[in-house]
Amino acid sequence: MNDDILYKLATTLEQRKTADPGQSYVANLYKKGLDGILKKVGEEATEVVIAAKTQEKGAIIHEIADLWFHLLVLLSHQDLGPEDVLKELEDRFGQSGMEEKANRDDQG
Repeated sequence: MNDDILYKLATTLEQRKTADPGQSYVANLYKKGLDGILKKVGEEATEVVIAAKTQEKGAIIHEIADLWFHLLVLLSHQDLGPEDVLKELEDRFGQSGMEEKANRDDQG
């Protein structure tokens, strides 16, 4: 497995920016704007929590896939892509979580 699917999805999501909102779920999300997208991300995050509480692996995977998809929509809406998040994770790799948090606190 690799991250190619993230880039394929990101490309498709970019293409949907100009699609007919009546014909495309993603175009309809873009039409709703940031607040509509954030509402959907929040709903999906809640569904991940509920699925995790059931400890049913299939449900967890399904809901996380939905959340990731909607996070990709959010990234695209903000003119960002999976490469931006992957770069951030790569930059953090090998660094303790406590160290990373301290660095963020120092910058913010």
